[in-house]
Amino acid sequence: MKKIILDCDPGMDDSMAIVMAVKSPELDVLGITAVNGNYPVDVTQKNARKVLELLDKTEIPVARGMANPIIRNSPGDPFTHGKDGQAEANLPEPRMALSDLDAVDFIIKEVKQHPGEVTLIATGPMSNIAMAMRKAPEIKEMIPEIIAISGMFGLNDYAFMNATGDTPQSEWNVYVDPEAAKVVYESGVKLTALGLDVATYFDVDFTEEEIQKLEKSDKKEAAFLANAIHFVRGRGFGAYCTVIDCMAVAYAIDPTLVETIKAHVGVETKDGLTLGMTVIDRRHHFVWEQLPLVNVGKKADCGRFLKLLLDLVLK
Repeated sequence: MKKIILDCDPGMDDSMAIVMAVKSPELDVLGITAVNGNYPVDVTQKNARKVLELLDKTEIPVARGMANPIIRNSPGDPFTHGKDGQAEANLPEPRMALSDLDAVDFIIKEVKQHPGEVTLIATGPMSNIAMAMRKAPEIKEMIPEIIAISGMFGLNDYAFMNATGDTPQSEWNVYVDPEAAKVVYESGVKLTALGLDVATYFDVDFTEEEIQKLEKSDKKEAAFLANAIHFVRGRGFGAYCTVIDCMAVAYAIDPTLVETIKAHVGVETKDGLTLGMTVIDRRHHFVWEQLPLVNVGKKADCGRFLKLLLDLVLK
């Protein structure tokens, strides 16, 4: 089993990523670290605990993380996940306690306790991970890989049409805390960035038959997903919005689901039109080789991804 920490900002799609990770027999979830992003951290940590209680997996610790980006103020998300941050699922208030450690120290502790074994899956802004690297830089050599929903690389039309940041060509997680993303991208740790090029396909949708299977299931997590699908469709968005972050978990389970390329990438931290852009340099000549080399998601097998997701949700 692959040991993971899921660093997230639930969010309906982060909530489904938690479901997917916890139910996968290939993954050993050491903990959930919550961060400010889609919602303030006091909402995201609460939503993480709600999902674990839904799954009856309260032995998995949840650590509260950074309440703000490492330098700047947090922007407001133009896309709402509902009043509760979970598509108006109105799950019960959690009773399980938070971890005694904050998210930064939790990441440091687990990585040091299992050197070379803990994959970090980041589905929110990278504030917690960047701060952990700054506080304990020695952990960078102990992390085998970071898999992140991160960036917009312009490899296809989906990246442009579905840009989620609040600048024309940025992705939300990077846009919220570009300085943190820059720290992680430049850390030297193997980074697989699954950007909007692979994570926001309109093809990631559900048939009416699949939705009926979710609705007829006795699994609470299946009802949660069905409700989220109806919620986003009712607002004129595609069902892919409910499972964007699941792509990172799916890749951790089966890397063959996403074709990646190696590319030099820089993160723009200057305010203005390009804030939060992940600038990819794919030139044949005069490449800026000083930019970090990153694995970038190019193409995803959406059909296999959805099958894996539904099989785990309905299991």
